[in-house]
Amino acid sequence: MQQDFPHRRYNPLTDSWVLVSPHRAKRPWQGQVENLPPDTRPAYDPGCYLCPGNTRANGEQNPDYAGVFVFDNDFAALLPYVSADSTGDSAFFRARPERGLARVICFSPRHDLTIPEMDTAAIRQVVDAWVQEYCTLGARSFIRYVQIFENKGAVMGCSNPHPHGQIWAQSSIPDEPLKKQRAQRKYWKRHGRTLLADYLQEEVSKNERILFENEHFVALVPFWAVWPFEAMIIPKRPMPRITDLMDAEKDALADAYRRLTIRYDNLFQTSFPYSAGIHQAPTDGKPHPEWHWHFVFYPPLLRSATVKKFMVGYEMLANPQRDITPEKAAEMLRG
Repeated sequence: MQQDFPHRRYNPLTDSWVLVSPHRAKRPWQGQVENLPPDTRPAYDPGCYLCPGNTRANGEQNPDYAGVFVFDNDFAALLPYVSADSTGDSAFFRARPERGLARVICFSPRHDLTIPEMDTAAIRQVVDAWVQEYCTLGARSFIRYVQIFENKGAVMGCSNPHPHGQIWAQSSIPDEPLKKQRAQRKYWKRHGRTLLADYLQEEVSKNERILFENEHFVALVPFWAVWPFEAMIIPKRPMPRITDLMDAEKDALADAYRRLTIRYDNLFQTSFPYSAGIHQAPTDGKPHPEWHWHFVFYPPLLRSATVKKFMVGYEMLANPQRDITPEKAAEMLRG
């Protein structure tokens, strides 16, 4: 396949396609360019509702925490108690209640830090909190899926620059994890191995899109990447959930998380925005041997710190499209 010409790439995890048009990367850019605001955040901001000791919007006061701090989202998108009413008397007007819980996880008491600026030991505390929250929330009888994620940067809709992430737990399995569950189950039934274990083996042997690896994880730009500098962190050992991590693997995950985000920041010499999250098995009490959990990163920057990739036109009406190839993106991130 000649990668200088338009082609489509298949994503076996979601049964979807992306159009790759590498020749378009040569076109002159006359689109949107923004001026970045200076990052002059203090270590402590008295007006930040996430800083230690401060009062949040609902009147509650944060403890004077020294590490990771987790609390119920004051403006949760999901609620544990909802109306039991459903509509289902028409093929066109169907709705049903969705119960859930939403938590906020402050990564650090320092207002001026981000993940790539934290040390690995501090990030390990974040990993430990993820595992604990997955166990606690997943144990609730009405919870079937726990989504751990981070929105970094104002461009990603992050309403507060204090380093933090979110955890939403709900009574149904969301669409993206459900697509991946179906694809992985189909592959497991056919081969008796996880889809990502076999994919990772081939990626490592080709060594075209690998960013780095440590003892337990590989970071790469996936063959089917949609976003310009999309990446995945995949455990070398197949496991359905982050609760299966051993201590050494938790340390290695913290290391990989830090190393990838450092590469992002270095790429365009800016605090790199992204949405990132962990896809893993549901909390439905089943073993799910088909699942191979993984950490995905979707950054919007395209050409520089001020030029973004927009999903518009063809992407909204047809299917995703990208200009630079995943191989080129991996080369840039490695450098």
